[in-house]
Amino acid sequence: MTSSLGAPYWKLWTSSALSNLADGVMKVALPLVAIRYTESPALIAGLGFAFTLPWLLFALTAGALADRFDRRRLMLIGNTARATLLAALVVIALLGGGSIWMLYAVALFVGTAETVYDTSAQSILPQLVSRDALSRANGRLYAAELTTNQFVGPPLGGFLVASGIAVAFGAPVLLWVLAIGMLLLVRGRFSTDHPGTTTIRTDIAEGLRFLWHNTILRVLAIMVGVFNLASSATFTVLVLYAVGPNSAMKLTDPGYGLLLTASALGSVLGSFAAEWAERRLGRARALALTILGSVLTVATPAFTTDAWVIGAAFFLGGITVSIWNVITVSLRQRIAPPRLLGRVNSAYRLVAWGTMPLGAALGGVIAEFFGLPAVFLSMGVVVVCLLLGMFWVTDTRMDAADEAAEREHAAATATATSAAGGPSPAEENGR
Repeated sequence: MTSSLGAPYWKLWTSSALSNLADGVMKVALPLVAIRYTESPALIAGLGFAFTLPWLLFALTAGALADRFDRRRLMLIGNTARATLLAALVVIALLGGGSIWMLYAVALFVGTAETVYDTSAQSILPQLVSRDALSRANGRLYAAELTTNQFVGPPLGGFLVASGIAVAFGAPVLLWVLAIGMLLLVRGRFSTDHPGTTTIRTDIAEGLRFLWHNTILRVLAIMVGVFNLASSATFTVLVLYAVGPNSAMKLTDPGYGLLLTASALGSVLGSFAAEWAERRLGRARALALTILGSVLTVATPAFTTDAWVIGAAFFLGGITVSIWNVITVSLRQRIAPPRLLGRVNSAYRLVAWGTMPLGAALGGVIAEFFGLPAVFLSMGVVVVCLLLGMFWVTDTRMDAADEAAEREHAAATATATSAAGGPSPAEENGR
């Protein structure tokens, strides 16, 4: 019988949904506002780089902070910082000011705050729900994140920009304020047993060592990094293959948007299906099937130009990617020690996401010399090779890691409870 997720979780879920809706609006509003200040494609494209750069520069530090301080407080600080900065930009816009460089500063600052918020949000979950409910909890969170960030947020952002810059940036401010209010209702202390006597550099090194020495997490991080390389190579050049009268698929701009929506729809469905897949198929078999589904995402355009077939492949690929994410994130939350979870999450993401710029460059080079279909076919072969990783990621090893972590967690909890004379507020609120 699965455990109830509880009221604190649903308050976090609501806060996360509001925060991700703000992110989705920002994702579209930022470049649309930028074209009012410049017509340079390089400057406008650079906004996306500025927004994601903090994940390369600050992710490890954000993980160390999430293990050193109260995670709920860090989430509140992250959203407060984003809302405050954007509110200042609204005032400047109302006064007739603003420039492309100011948008760059906003993108960098908001992106940095996002690393703190997202890392803390992923690390706080095991303190709110029981271990056996993590897959369900992560699935519901992913569904809310995808729906608000990819479906509702972008079109809402486009509508708001049409109403003016102040409205476009004022809406995320309001959403972040509401998210802050909901998060304030989550009571308890969500810090770890960090001694506070080490340096940030030492903390980061400890998290990296744990990830490297844990075979399952290390292999999974590398596998995700390889898939993201292949996926980035594919989607970097897909627009050239799909859009325009001279392209292979001959889609219009709206048609291309609908094609990508198929993947997002599948991802939402996969978020809800992940717990069922884990329970019915077992984790190792479910993960192996998600790899096969991911092959469809990157390789199908090599064999057909039919938009319906490719859309169906993207839909199935979206389902499998979400199942992979829910299972592996829940596994990481179970087996990483609570005091290290923030650092392990950030180190894992650095490995997993750091390959994306390399994939984009690789896709461009292959397309330039061998043509677009060669990108899809070669990346499909790369994803198939990920099945080799399943020789290490077995149910036996995952179960053993789960059991060892559970024993360690139980021993640490018993020691802390004995020393404190009772359960901590986080234990009371999170179970």
